[in-house]
Amino acid sequence: MTESAFVAPARRLTLAGAKKMMQTAIGMAESERIAIAVAIADAGGHLVLLERMDGGRFHTVHSSTTKAVCSSSNKRPTGAKGAQAQALDTAHAIGLALAAGPERWTAMEGGYPIIVDGECIGGIGVSGGSWEFDDRVARAAVEAIGASYEIDKK
Repeated sequence: MTESAFVAPARRLTLAGAKKMMQTAIGMAESERIAIAVAIADAGGHLVLLERMDGGRFHTVHSSTTKAVCSSSNKRPTGAKGAQAQALDTAHAIGLALAAGPERWTAMEGGYPIIVDGECIGGIGVSGGSWEFDDRVARAAVEAIGASYEIDKK
């Protein structure tokens, strides 16, 4: 076998990219006066950046981190859907979180994968506003670096 069978090129999220995403998310929250926490993880679910705004509630640190890790792992936005994007009722959503680990899976909106050229290079999680706000901010942050949050888009 050739070396190409054992080694694959990979993209990765840079610190500069994570900082740009963070700046976008915090800027949106400041303009609406909503104190949030933002977590940005790499493709392996390891934290790259974490920021909690002044006045942000302490539980938002865990929520945003879980959203970032979950979206990176599943390669899709967080929400009440299972690993195969099937709809989940409350009991199944809680059961999945317990099975996967409460720091690895969540049914809360506000987490998005960071997709570049069809490859997931990380995830972002936003927590502290309404679920609609968290969701909107996370999407905007991904788009701020020219990435997508859908695997089939560039």
